[in-house]
Order: sequence, then C-alpha cells, then structure tokens
Amino acid sequence: MKLSVPGRTAAATLMAVAGLLTTTAISTAAPAPEAAAAPDISVAAVQAHLADLQGVADANGGNRAHGSAGYKASVDHIKKKLDDAGFTTSVQEFTAGGETGYNLVADWPGGDDGQVVMAGAHLDSVSDGPGINDNGSGSAAVLEIALTVAREQYKPTKHLRFAWWGAEEIGMVGSSHYVDSLSAGDRGKISGYLNFDMIGSPNAGYFVYDDDPAIEKTFKDYYAGKDITTEPDDEGDGRSDHAPFQQAGVPVGGLFSGAERTKSAEQAQKWGGTAGEAFDACYHSSCDKASNIDETALDRNSDAIAYAVWGLSS
Repeated sequence: MKLSVPGRTAAATLMAVAGLLTTTAISTAAPAPEAAAAPDISVAAVQAHLADLQGVADANGGNRAHGSAGYKASVDHIKKKLDDAGFTTSVQEFTAGGETGYNLVADWPGGDDGQVVMAGAHLDSVSDGPGINDNGSGSAAVLEIALTVAREQYKPTKHLRFAWWGAEEIGMVGSSHYVDSLSAGDRGKISGYLNFDMIGSPNAGYFVYDDDPAIEKTFKDYYAGKDITTEPDDEGDGRSDHAPFQQAGVPVGGLFSGAERTKSAEQAQKWGGTAGEAFDACYHSSCDKASNIDETALDRNSDAIAYAVWGLSS
C-alpha cells in the first residue's frame, strides 16, 4: 500500500507508457443451480508462496521494489506457476521514474468474457524491505486462489482474471496504466474488481471496502458466518490499486488488515491483538518479512477471497 501524500498524483510525477427470467406463481422451469461452494484455501500453501517471495528478496538486495531485479524475479516466479497451471498470462510493460515496470495478468479459460470478475494485488515492495505483508500477503493469497481454480477445474459463469500490479508503491502506476490501456468497452465488461493489499497484518483488523454494496455484502456475509465483526476500510481509501478502477466506473471491493494506524481498545476487544499499537508496526520497513504475518488473519482473509471469487463469478 502506498503512502498517503496529500496533493500528489501519479499523473503529475510519473508517466506510464506501453503499450431474469420472471416466473409466475406456477412455473415448470427447473430451479437455478446453486452456486459452487468455494473450497477451503490452505494457509500453508499461501505461506509457502510468501516464503518464495522472501527468498526472491533475499537473493536480490533485500527488496522487490519497482525497477529492481527482485521485482522482475517476483513476476517471473508467479508467471511460471500460472503458466504451468493452464492460465493464459500476459506481461504488460510500462515506464515509471525512468524504470521499466511490469503488470502480470492471468486469464482462466472460459466463462462469459462480457462479464469479467477480477482479483488483484500489487506485487512490488518498497525499497526498504521485502514487503511480505505489504503486499506479499495479498499477492500470495491471490496466487493460491488462482491455482485452486485450476486444481478444481472450476467452470465459472463469468470470466475470471487475476492480476499482480507493479509500481503501486510510487503512485499506483501499474494498475492505472492497465485501466488506461483498456477501451471503454473492455472496462465496461469488468463486473467487479477485488483488491487485496495487506491481509496478514500482525496486529490484524478486519476491514472491508465499502465502495460497492453488492461486493461489500459478499465479504460481510462471509465474516458474519464466522462470527467476525468487520469495519469499513477508510485507512486505505484511494491508496491502493482499486482506485483507478473505481475512478473508471468499475465496481470495486476488497479486504484490508490495517497498516500504520493504531488499534483501539474496542478493536482489540473484538479482534484480539494489542490496543495502542499499529496494525502493522513494520509497515514500509525492513522488518516486513516472513515473520511479520498473523497466520489467523492470513487464513481467514484468504478463505474470504475465495468465497467472493466463487460467489461473484458463479
């Protein structure tokens, strides 16, 4: 998640280039099939992806920042897993701050391409550390859900697309470039974009984006079924990759476990953790590494993402 800088816009400082059927009281129509239930997502598998990203950072100067060898190695690593699983992948290049950046986009074959459900996360870290919560956590969860789609040979009604964005930390450049590169018609085909930026904070909260009522309800229904009370996310408003989609008129939603803000006593009472401390004390720091993850939050949020992906694409 990028820092909130008043008055700063990516456009001003960075240049991105690239390239129902109504029934009567008596009906003989067969009932609609129930939506496929989302599978349980293995938190161990998500953690294994995080270990891989930590290893990439360790081998490349300790970070996975835009323009670094660590970022490109992160893209290559995830792309190979998706290619091997049967996705159609593409790498979109752009330029920001004099450096080449990359978006990775993966399409699951099938489904109505006039109704596209997207799930995405930024893959870059800041230059000060490996970025395992921000945002290896979101990237790893989205990856494992995509791989679960492939293992399950899921056949959604809508088309599924997954994305990993570059240069979020310097102004959401990659996602902005992707949205800007779409025609108005293609933007109109995206029925929802789901964003996951920091979902394993060590002093975790459970925040749900409140931008689109239908998507918000999907996530809140999941958590209600687990007896977990959520709050609307306002810390991350406009600070992550959902913002370019929302500005283009695409319905957006997502999850967030907190960054530099302090957990209140009331929040600690309902969620656990420590009141008076940041949700993530290692936010944008060198200590944002594999140990900077709350396994319970990572597990719950990964399952919630799968619940939304299956539910919104059925």
